[in-house]
Parts: sequence; C-alpha cells; structure tokens
Amino acid sequence: MAMADLTLDLLSPAKINLFLSVTGRRPDGYHELASLMACIDLYDRIVLTYTGHDIRLACNAPGVPADESNLAYRAAALFRNAYRERRGHLPFAGLAIQLHKTIPVGAGLGGGSSNAATILKALNNQVPMPLRPAHLAALGLQLGADVPFFLHGEPALATGIGEQLAPWTGLPAYSLVVVYPGCSLATGEIYRSLNLRLTNCEKKLKGIVLNQGIFDAAEHLCNDLESVAMRRCPDIALIKKELNRLGALGALMSGSGSSVFGLFTSADEARNARLRLTAHAEWQVFQAKVIV
Repeated sequence: MAMADLTLDLLSPAKINLFLSVTGRRPDGYHELASLMACIDLYDRIVLTYTGHDIRLACNAPGVPADESNLAYRAAALFRNAYRERRGHLPFAGLAIQLHKTIPVGAGLGGGSSNAATILKALNNQVPMPLRPAHLAALGLQLGADVPFFLHGEPALATGIGEQLAPWTGLPAYSLVVVYPGCSLATGEIYRSLNLRLTNCEKKLKGIVLNQGIFDAAEHLCNDLESVAMRRCPDIALIKKELNRLGALGALMSGSGSSVFGLFTSADEARNARLRLTAHAEWQVFQAKVIV
C-alpha cells in the first residue's frame, strides 16, 4: 500500500466530566474514580502527512512542546513501534504532524489525550492489518488514563483509573458554554493535593453510578477535584456563579480543571450566555454541545 505523501485532516474533540467521584488511591499512586465523560464539539485539528523517514511535529500554540514529550508525537511513535513488533512491517516510514490547538491546555478538557487517541485511530485505520481495539486501548493507556475513552468516543462511565468504560446511553445532547479562566493546572498536582477524607461525590452519586440511571444536571453535577482547583484558581467559583446566573441548568469544573462548563436547554440560551461572558477579556469562552 503506497502511503507516501498521503495527507489526513482530522478533528480531535474535547471532553467534559459530568461527574467525577474520586473513590480511593492505589499503591502505585493512581486514583480510583467514577466519572461520566462525554465528548463535545470543541476540536483541535490535526493534519497528518506520510512523508520522510522520521516523526516530526509542529504546533501553533505557544508553550506546547513540539518534541517527544508531546502526547501526539508519543502516540505516533508508540503505534509505529507496536505495529512493527506485532506485524513485522510498517507501510510508512515517516510522519509529519501539524497540530492546530483550539482546546486550551491544562484545562481539564482532555486535549492532549484526545490528540493521542485521534492519531492512534487514524494510523490504525490506514494499515493493512489493523490492531485489535483491545490492543489499541492498551497502547492508549500507556499514554494516559483518558486516552481509552477518546478511542471509545461515546458517552461512558469511566471507572478504575478511567480505563474501564461502560457505555452510557440516553445522555441529552446538551448545549453548553465552556469557560477557560486562563489558569493552567497540572493534573498530577491536583490529585496529589486531594484529601480523600473530604470528598463527597461518591455518596451523592452512588445510585446513579450503580444503576446508570437518568442523568439530572440539577442532581448529579459533582466533582471532587473542584475545591482543590479553586484554591489555585479562584475564578472557577466566579465562573460557576456567572453561568448559573445566566440560566444554566448547572455548572461544573471539568476534570482536574480549570475549565468550567454550564449546561443549557437550548443553543440560543447558550449563545446568549457566551456573549455575556465574553465581556471578561481574560477568559476564553466557547459554545459547544455534547456529542451523543
């Protein structure tokens, strides 16, 4: 299969955590959790070109590394090595990756994990003998706990460290507004600062997690990491207050922060809220919807 100079233009979605309950800490340092995750139509764009003899990465976002530490680069290298090991022959030698970031970095929206998953899926779809989904998910987990979710791509209840996924049906295609206050938070630091004795989401969410019932924004929006992140980024609390004042069904910090989303019953209501929030010049404000 000739792949020289083949170009793929890909969209890499963000995600939100509609609830995130931290239930324990494992001996290896990872935290056990239960989280309802869904992709939203806020995208990074990735252009892959099969060319040359090595992996090269360029990114438009200041401060985002364009070397082996970038998850997009690591995903391409990991797939290349795993495919050679399993199949013995790779139908391409080099890859140029152009990463056009829209999803804020360090925002709890999973941009890096999504980029990695998007590249893993794209490369696997182009080879003559694709890796099995379970093997691809195992590769993704080597890159990050959220990568298997992005490979899955549909609303899911994530348990374990986030890698155990159960499809969640019936989630409304909420309209939403996402606000990034400009505080880039490190996931590891937020988790390390969490006091498990002060978490409260597990008790609140026990029924819906066990039974996968109907998600109710007024009842089930909960994130055990929120209070930790607020101490580092006080604007999180202000954004939640503003979104609720503007008519959101509820508002919550996503993941380990610092982005906050508000759920709305219609695109018009979300649009009105977004326009009002753009008065805060230091915030990045996006309108989106849940992908179901």
